[in-house]
Amino acid sequence: MAALGIAKGQAVQELGWDEDADEGLRSALLDELGEDFVYEAIEAVDVVVLWWRDEDGDLADGLVDALTDLTERGHIWLLTPRVGRDGYVDPTDLAEAALTAGLALANTASVSRNWQAQKLVRPKGGRR
Repeated sequence: MAALGIAKGQAVQELGWDEDADEGLRSALLDELGEDFVYEAIEAVDVVVLWWRDEDGDLADGLVDALTDLTERGHIWLLTPRVGRDGYVDPTDLAEAALTAGLALANTASVSRNWQAQKLVRPKGGRR
């Protein structure tokens, strides 16, 4: 999907799917990708799509787990319910979890009526 920068040929892992996930968004991502998501990673993946709701537990732990199969240059698209929706994640909690997991918030995208996306990346190291 263009808004998320996901393209054909990338290895994309999906985590946290549940019945409340936006199936239209998933279909659009799969159409752009041209193949299924990776569920059991044999090699490192380029992108992790992580569906997360406030009641899913500790977000920092979820982000650390999402890093397990991610390449060094890969990134996470964290999908959370929009403001006013069940499972909404407070931006302060998100920022703290990202910092704890060693990630930086790169940008956000409006992806559906009920879900928003935050791109998380590993911070760039100092250049020598």
